[in-house]
Amino acid sequence: MPPPSPSLGSNVPPPPLAAELSAAVEAVSRAEFVVPGVQVTTRAPSGEQRSSPLLPPPTAAIALLLAVARARRDARVLVIGEPSGYAATILATAGCHVVTLVEDPALLEPLKRRFAERGLENARVAAGDATSALRESSVDAIVVAAPREDLPASLVAALAPRGALAIPLGRTHRVQRLLSVQRGASLDAVEVTQTQLGTVDLRGRLGELLVDLGVCRREAVEDAARLARERGQRIGVVLVSSGVDELEIHRALALQFGLPFAHYQELAGALDAALVQSMPRVFLERHRVLPIAHAGDRLRVATSDPDMDLADLKKVLRANHLDPCVVTPTDFRRLLSLVDLGSDAAPRARGNTTGGVDLLASHEDTLAAHAVALFEALLLDAIGERASDIHLERYGDEVRVRLRIDGDLHDRQRPVLTTDDLRQVVNVVKVSAELDISEQRMPQGGRIRRRAGGQAFDLRVQTQPSLWGEHVVIRLLPQEVRPPKIEDLGFPHDLAREYQRLLDSPSGLVLVVGPTGSGKSTTLYAGLQILARDTTRKVISIEDPIEYAVPGVQQTHVRPELGFGFAQAMRAFVREDPDVVLVGEIRDAETALEGLRASQTGHLVLSTLHCNDATDAVQRLIDLGQHPNSIASELVAVMGQRLAKRICDGCRAPAAPDPGLLAEVFPAGVPGELPCFEGKGCPRCSGRGVRGRVAVIEYLRTGAEIRRAISRQLPVDELRRIGLDAGLVTMRRNALELVRTGVIPFSELRWVLSVERLAPERPDSPWT
Repeated sequence: MPPPSPSLGSNVPPPPLAAELSAAVEAVSRAEFVVPGVQVTTRAPSGEQRSSPLLPPPTAAIALLLAVARARRDARVLVIGEPSGYAATILATAGCHVVTLVEDPALLEPLKRRFAERGLENARVAAGDATSALRESSVDAIVVAAPREDLPASLVAALAPRGALAIPLGRTHRVQRLLSVQRGASLDAVEVTQTQLGTVDLRGRLGELLVDLGVCRREAVEDAARLARERGQRIGVVLVSSGVDELEIHRALALQFGLPFAHYQELAGALDAALVQSMPRVFLERHRVLPIAHAGDRLRVATSDPDMDLADLKKVLRANHLDPCVVTPTDFRRLLSLVDLGSDAAPRARGNTTGGVDLLASHEDTLAAHAVALFEALLLDAIGERASDIHLERYGDEVRVRLRIDGDLHDRQRPVLTTDDLRQVVNVVKVSAELDISEQRMPQGGRIRRRAGGQAFDLRVQTQPSLWGEHVVIRLLPQEVRPPKIEDLGFPHDLAREYQRLLDSPSGLVLVVGPTGSGKSTTLYAGLQILARDTTRKVISIEDPIEYAVPGVQQTHVRPELGFGFAQAMRAFVREDPDVVLVGEIRDAETALEGLRASQTGHLVLSTLHCNDATDAVQRLIDLGQHPNSIASELVAVMGQRLAKRICDGCRAPAAPDPGLLAEVFPAGVPGELPCFEGKGCPRCSGRGVRGRVAVIEYLRTGAEIRRAISRQLPVDELRRIGLDAGLVTMRRNALELVRTGVIPFSELRWVLSVERLAPERPDSPWT
């Protein structure tokens, strides 16, 4: 224990710490102590040991416990059941002598380093139980930050005269009864006062935890909490509908409830289908619980609702101990789907023949149901992996299922499809997309509206005849997810400010350019949300398709088959008194002409264009037959864009850059320090080391010199040189900044930049 506090007289207690503790609570950020990837051995209120995530109690609960413990300046304080060091740091910052007691010896060194980094010489850490730690001397205050079933007598005996103890009591990790224990003024006369002080919530609120984890901004959580109250929904449901990844939500729920989080891949191989089928399906879906495996008297359980009481399941399956883990709702449905597919093994085996399947045979309905189940399983798999596309391919007797995740294609091992399975699934897709099922010689395209994984999706379907049969590509477009805001796109601060300034322009043409799938529409939608909040301006969008619904914007879907395309819509809508017009894409000369005319008549026009970079957009407009003078006068700015894979936050680590690529990027040598990082692979990113993508931006603002160059119709290379002199922000510069800040790996430059753009474009500016 720390040395005793200075004597202030037996009847004169030291001054209270109310003001100092309040200041310390404000000064110490809880977010620093939230460590999602660390598992610690803890003891449940029932006495059972288990592994759980390291998570400090919420700030409000800690502040309440410290206030009840009545710690005073230079007091000796023992903290039990709070291995993150959060409570101890607050107490030490306020001037107490603190010992944090941890049951897991592996936490000793990390806590010592944490206290040393903060310069807290009055904070110590010890391993063991409370009894062994209290043998040496008494303490002035004890803070128990984990629930106990009853009040240990050893804790009361360890209190010094006038000492106080705060302890939460209860059998579960839900809201606890808070007990205050006060010792009398003399050790000889054992005077102990116990007071029930209502309840304390040791789990905290999900929204606060998401802010601490950096998943959401506080403003977004507050907005979601308001909407949740209005709709009568849980805040997690509202956040998922606003675009927050459900995996992040349920990882936070696992932390909140002190449970491990599991991925589909971890559980699929261990899933006991017979055990699942022994339970009523209605019970499993209502309670959002799935028994995974039964070993001895222990039952492993997956749930998407950790607040659910699992006592009934424990009784039915006669398990003495439950090992629950948290999964996302999508993974929960994927596991159920895996069980369903396993139960269809018999009809599937009959259909796996070289001669194919007789769809008119007596088992036609069974096979059709199995094909539908396979299609649903493929959709759930894609949703669970955040895939943008599903590729169904056949090469001889091999069926290949690939998902495009974060820009790359990945083979899937489950579910396993035979050639007959593929033929049936293709038929299900074609019927759902209202395509001609008998036509297998020509490509066909269509759309499907489908609810899967609790979300609505617009599925764009494209079939392609090949040597071995039809291949299918399905693009997934979620319909109930809010588009991201500008601050969520990963723009550098100066470019985000420039983009917002462009939206205030009274007229002109603003283009976002890049290849297919580079996030151009997402960038425009982020701007639309800002425009929608301005009630003094009317905003009209013409799209194909409408990917996100934006309240406050008049959105229209083009119908080319009816003669209502982008150009026709532009001519009609400029007569509806708009201030801003968004054109989904400039595809032809007619649309480009109408866009320039609309900007000439006092409208701000936003659109996308397929080309390689910002300066190439000018040549693309000229190729579409537009006069250089019109382009020069109306083009306000061009943003070139690519998407780069983002390093997973759960496994980011320093890395050495590839020497060959480094020589291409810096032929004359690296001018200064270039820290590089990469993801090592973890469960959060499914071992890929990357998770999600971030925009890499090129920005060209058209000033006087650029306008003169466009009017003179200079070659693209000359126009780019003038642009560089005029302040063109290159994609290379933005990409290198993302590398230096640990957002993307250095190897990603090879896929984001063309060969000629890897090296510096200006010899005097190696970072450009």
